[in-house]
Amino acid sequence: MIGVDVGGTFTDVFVLDETDGTAAVAKVPTTRPDQSGGFLDGIARKVSDLSGISVVVHGTTAGTNALLERKGARTGVICTEGLRDVLEMRRRDRPRTWGLRGDFEPVVDRRDRLEVPERTLADGSIRTAVDLDAVRAAAKTLRAQGCEAIAVLFANAYANPANEAAAVAAVREIWPNAHVSASSEILPEIREFERFSTTALNAYLQPEVSGYLDRLEGALKAGGFAGEFMIVQSNGGVMAVETACRLPVRTALSGPAAGVIAAGYIASEAGFDNVITGDMGGTSFDVSLIAEGASMLSAQTSIDFGMVVRTPMIEITTIGAGGGSIAWVDKGGLLNIGPESAGSDPGPVAYGLGNDRPTVTDANVVLGRIDPDNPIGGKLERLDVEAAGAAIDTHVARPLGLDRLAAAEAILRVANSRMAGAIRLVSIERGFDPKRFAFMPFGGGGALHAGAMLAEVGIARAIVPRYPGVTSAMGCVIADMRQDFVQTINTGLAGLDEAALGRFMQAHADDGMALLDAARTTFEARRVQFELDMAYVGQTHTVPVPLEVTVSAGRITPPSRLQIAEAFDATYQATFGRLLKDGTRRILNLRSAVIGTRPKFDLMTLAPDAGGAFEPKATRQVHFGDAWHATAIYDRLALPAGTVLNGPAILEQPDTTVLVEPGLRASIDDFGNTILAPKEALS
Repeated sequence: MIGVDVGGTFTDVFVLDETDGTAAVAKVPTTRPDQSGGFLDGIARKVSDLSGISVVVHGTTAGTNALLERKGARTGVICTEGLRDVLEMRRRDRPRTWGLRGDFEPVVDRRDRLEVPERTLADGSIRTAVDLDAVRAAAKTLRAQGCEAIAVLFANAYANPANEAAAVAAVREIWPNAHVSASSEILPEIREFERFSTTALNAYLQPEVSGYLDRLEGALKAGGFAGEFMIVQSNGGVMAVETACRLPVRTALSGPAAGVIAAGYIASEAGFDNVITGDMGGTSFDVSLIAEGASMLSAQTSIDFGMVVRTPMIEITTIGAGGGSIAWVDKGGLLNIGPESAGSDPGPVAYGLGNDRPTVTDANVVLGRIDPDNPIGGKLERLDVEAAGAAIDTHVARPLGLDRLAAAEAILRVANSRMAGAIRLVSIERGFDPKRFAFMPFGGGGALHAGAMLAEVGIARAIVPRYPGVTSAMGCVIADMRQDFVQTINTGLAGLDEAALGRFMQAHADDGMALLDAARTTFEARRVQFELDMAYVGQTHTVPVPLEVTVSAGRITPPSRLQIAEAFDATYQATFGRLLKDGTRRILNLRSAVIGTRPKFDLMTLAPDAGGAFEPKATRQVHFGDAWHATAIYDRLALPAGTVLNGPAILEQPDTTVLVEPGLRASIDDFGNTILAPKEALS
């Protein structure tokens, strides 16, 4: 089984040999603009015969990058008369809340948004049947204008998709490819802008993502691969590649989601149910929170301003503070980190590939925290320490009146402060005490900053996984298969048709199970989860209310109105601390998830050799604070379980570097994880 995660700087590969339980990892530079080159190169580093692979699971940033860089396909929209500008009007928000100016261009140009006569009312009744001749004419016009994909967006199609379904059928008869998206198929949910935005972005991504995945699948098959190729979704589950080509909008934040899934599994096996994850790659720092073993899911995410995707996603806060993030001094004399990144090409100054502006990695190199003779990723033989230092002198030290070392320390302090702010955002500002959580850093750079996060935020300890640099790739192998469904109900609880609710639940379960049946993989178990979006009448925001249902021989018995009322009261009380006296309960949406549990590999297969080496392999001068310290350097993967080391120390491995700062103690657990904590906490 192979997991592949493509990041902004590196492509990570995790290979699990199911015959003997061994694992191997690889980290290669991400190739631009076509990421498939790095994908195939990474696999080739560890596997020569693709015919022996049973499953390849891919966490991809192809969709996310296409959205952020506005490099999707030219897309056309056919919509209800009067709704041409919904995508542009949005929710009347602004890029900068307190700014006086701001602009926004939707991914679909206004000339490519055409209206046709039709009208479905909110109760599902059809006032005006769709004019199919007008639909065909609009489709032909959009094709002539150069559109590669098309989205059909009709008012209230969630309540009755008949008009929209007829229009889509007419478009598909004449459209030259499969890139046709319908809002009632993508998101049959109330609220026009969110439904229109999600569907338009799905169409915008289809040619780019499906083309990329088709190239990958073709290259794998040409190499002899005959197994199953699956894609990680933003909800942390996996889906078949055919589904990903049809619903590419669900791949946004795919790679970071896989990392959170792996982190949750590793932490749980190690005895930690409350974890804050920090994925530090070359471009960004991604933070998420796992409470009581459960990842936080959000029903809606803004990929960028105005680009709203309403599909279940693991809640991930991203800031531009990766290893390749560029340090710069603004006109006011303040030191900033990111959001611009040097990425993999040209990369940090120390790479010697053309960049002359210092990055976070360059600061770590100058301070001796990264070994210049053993850079990760296999792209270079040596890092140029002097070039990195000269760039820091020019762009940071002289403008701030500092020496080189003080400037490098300042770069790391600012980067650490930004990362700590992201951790506080997902913990303290949401009512979680970080002292109750462990911090799990991963990605190529996360373990270099773990000690700083303990000091900055007050987290008790950090857990560095066995292979932190490829944790997201490992998550690809671990993730379960999952399909999410939504259907707007939009009724008061007192008037709920329990039988109709049961039919929706059964349809979701049947559709999800059919997708699991079609997968060429083995599931240890299958389950269906249901919840209702509910609120009191007059409220805009809803709370997710989990439902307890009875399933017998595949048939679902829906809960009664009384059971739903009790579940809502319990959820609302837990969320807000009180109930509204005489409030009328309202149901907005039904949400369903069908999950196929994939077999998990035993993390003990990653356990260190009991006879490993405890002695340091070298000693190096490393700068901490305002002084150099003689620091022992260890081969981390050779350290046996039970090893305890006092900082300062550096633990090196091919995919990352673990920094044990002065005042910290590191211990190796039975799974090969490194536990970092202040010395006094472990004494």
